[in-house]
Amino acid sequence: MKYSKLGVTDLEVSKICLGTMTWGEQNTEAEAHEQLDYAYSNGVNFIDTAEMYPVPPNADTQGRTESYIGSWFKARGNRHKCVLATKVIGRSDATWYRGEPATLSRRHVMEAVNTSLQRLQTDYIDLYQLHWPDRHVNNFGALGYQVVEEGERVAILETLAAMDELVKAGKVRHIGVSNETPWGVAQYLKLAETKGLTRIQSIQNPYNLLNRSFEIGLAEFAHRDKVGLLAYSPMAFGVLSGKYLDSTPANGRLTLFERFKRYSNPHVTPVVRRYADIARQSQLSPAQMALAYVNSRPFVTANIIGATTMEQLRENIDSIHVELNDDVLAAIELVHQEVSNPCP
Repeated sequence: MKYSKLGVTDLEVSKICLGTMTWGEQNTEAEAHEQLDYAYSNGVNFIDTAEMYPVPPNADTQGRTESYIGSWFKARGNRHKCVLATKVIGRSDATWYRGEPATLSRRHVMEAVNTSLQRLQTDYIDLYQLHWPDRHVNNFGALGYQVVEEGERVAILETLAAMDELVKAGKVRHIGVSNETPWGVAQYLKLAETKGLTRIQSIQNPYNLLNRSFEIGLAEFAHRDKVGLLAYSPMAFGVLSGKYLDSTPANGRLTLFERFKRYSNPHVTPVVRRYADIARQSQLSPAQMALAYVNSRPFVTANIIGATTMEQLRENIDSIHVELNDDVLAAIELVHQEVSNPCP
């Protein structure tokens, strides 16, 4: 396994981070523990979850994923050897989290972290992240900046001050953002410096061969200000494995859940086929090439992989040993230049 420093901290996290959002929906507690055991035995010390998980989110399953991780910590007694990341949801009309529409207000952040700590059976979180902003932004596939009537929104300063409180109380070691924009990252960094508050150390945004939009405005922040990328959806919901090219897998996420349309628009298939051909011509699996590409980017702190089967998990973790040669990288870049970011 390879390891990276989290932001400007001394905390070392595995380059492969174990994503967990299927646990409690597509995976049972026993399967979650099996994945954790395997990942941990192969040097993965970084686990990413969220209060919202599993997905798709709903009131009946919300929080199960954190509970499964908590029961694993209790059974294995190894909490102190793992780097645990979780998230508080951003603004949402869903009322099952707080009994009212959720925001990133101080009160909601405090309630969220205490509930997560209980489910995770721990007294601290290594990296606490804001799952998405309180303000209106383009994320989860939206394009085109629009000025909208937002109503009353929680100021970034209030949210950052609440996160700072959690760090000072010892409940959280470090903080990060997710699904954030360059403007938002700049605001968090500026307020931390001018107000003497805790600094963000990471940004968890989508990044894969079909969506390299992170490179446009955020990669420079990751590089120059050490707010490293925790890349989610590195396989584009499994599309980059090539498994949807000529069939419809019964247990695939895109087959099971209507909501996941981000990486399945009509003009994506020819691009995915080109990437799959590049991989196979180089004796690589499409999945490992896609993951190895993300692993190789200098602004990536960790690559958040996810799996519903042990076969997928083994292949994904093994991507850390794959080095893409110059010919493969050049072929990937040619496709990207011809069809840039087909899935925002």
